[in-house]
Amino acid sequence: MTSSLASPSVTPCPCGSGALYAACCGRWHRGAEHLQAPDAEALMRSRYSAYVLGLADYLLDTWHPGTRPAALEPDPPGLRWLGLEVRRHEVTSEDRAVVEFVARSKLGGRAHRLHETSRFVREHGRWYYVDGDIRA
Repeated sequence: MTSSLASPSVTPCPCGSGALYAACCGRWHRGAEHLQAPDAEALMRSRYSAYVLGLADYLLDTWHPGTRPAALEPDPPGLRWLGLEVRRHEVTSEDRAVVEFVARSKLGGRAHRLHETSRFVREHGRWYYVDGDIRA
């Protein structure tokens, strides 16, 4: 994973929110303890941006300890993330939510889509990615 963001203060956020990176996912990526994603959708968007930017430590830190892998494989050379579409954010209880999304990428001249419904849990006031179901 490698970062491809030119200037965070004037670059649109990779998550597709329309906001500048520094005011959007960048604030969660900076790691300030008091600044954490306020809901599951914000966390999911920040995780997508972390994939785009190659922020493996952030991805692992926001993955629930019960399902988190020991390490992440680097993206294959030439992989380009093209965009994110959030289809649904549903709060299922006070501390649980699901987010359905489609992330588009391109590798070796071929376009790919990842359509997933992800599960999130909030513990001690902090949201974590738990796991997800990938749709064909």
